[in-house]
Amino acid sequence: MKLHELSPSAGSRKNRKRLGRGVGSGSGKTAGRGTKGHRSRSGGGVRPGFEGGQMPIHRRLPKRGFTNIFKKEFAIVNTGDLACFEQDQIVDEAALVRIGKVRGKRDGVKLLGNGEISVPLTIKLDRISKGARNKIEAAGGNIIEPDTVKSDAVKSDVAQPDTAKPDTANQE
Repeated sequence: MKLHELSPSAGSRKNRKRLGRGVGSGSGKTAGRGTKGHRSRSGGGVRPGFEGGQMPIHRRLPKRGFTNIFKKEFAIVNTGDLACFEQDQIVDEAALVRIGKVRGKRDGVKLLGNGEISVPLTIKLDRISKGARNKIEAAGGNIIEPDTVKSDAVKSDVAQPDTAKPDTANQE
């Protein structure tokens, strides 16, 4: 078989319907749009959700709740997923992305306690459940807490300007 002998299987390719090409074609004159009316005109047709004047479904259904714009999305990792790491290795977000356990947009990683862990690891993640914490410590691993709360020391280092103005009127 050569390239010029190739052809698609019978019935797999169909010619498009050519509209408005004479009455003999079966789709001439009005081109399948019918006579007169809104949908026969160019640009005619209704907007999405329009139900012919009937109250549309999006207005009939009650509205409930709200969307929290400050919601944080965490990637979920279980302790069973950490079995691929070697002993005393540091497990952080970058390491989990590297092995493909975490991907996509996220605000952090949370470690849950589903599964078993036998090797001691150093965990450095945003959130860790109590069950996961217990399993890691039982295996001889340790947990490094991230700096999630900004300390008040940063605020105290900033010099406060003196609000009291010196009396310049009596300097003569």
